[in-house]
Amino acid sequence: MSKISTTLAISLMVVTSVLGWVAGYASTADYKVNMYDKTTMDFGRPDRTLDLRYIDAMIAHHRGAMLLATQASTQTQRQEMKDLSAMILRDEPKSIAELYTWKKDWYGDTKQVKDPIVSNIGTYDEKFDLRFLNALIAHHEAGLLMTKEIKTKSSRTEILNNADAVDTFLTTTLKIFKDWRTQWYNI
Repeated sequence: MSKISTTLAISLMVVTSVLGWVAGYASTADYKVNMYDKTTMDFGRPDRTLDLRYIDAMIAHHRGAMLLATQASTQTQRQEMKDLSAMILRDEPKSIAELYTWKKDWYGDTKQVKDPIVSNIGTYDEKFDLRFLNALIAHHEAGLLMTKEIKTKSSRTEILNNADAVDTFLTTTLKIFKDWRTQWYNI
């Protein structure tokens, strides 16, 4: 049996330690965010990638709204829902583009964020708009959790301003959605 040199043994230990640290860092729950999984909504400790985690989560959040609006735009019969879907599909891409710009400029990260899995709200029937409203209400409530958390952890002005703007929009529209749900479905 041949012996390995001390230098080679130490080098192997250093390499495996670094690989283990990288694998642990990449797989830690703090570094994975899935906006629809309430157990992983936490952005984790404020560190050098906190704002990146928020940006990725907010891109997924906006994409989730677009995926729901796409379903509603082809099914709903109510003008309010058609107008809402059109507004989401018109405005969300602008917000997403700004977030991708920050991601690239601040972190050199050009990776596309994976689309979230959203509810299948089905085909049109008398409860279609109720399913759409319920999905949007849950979507907005999840977004408000994100903005509330990032406002207590981030120190970057652009992120804090974004969180304030998103918070205001979500709070205002959440009330409208709940009012519509009450008026149309007595819920």
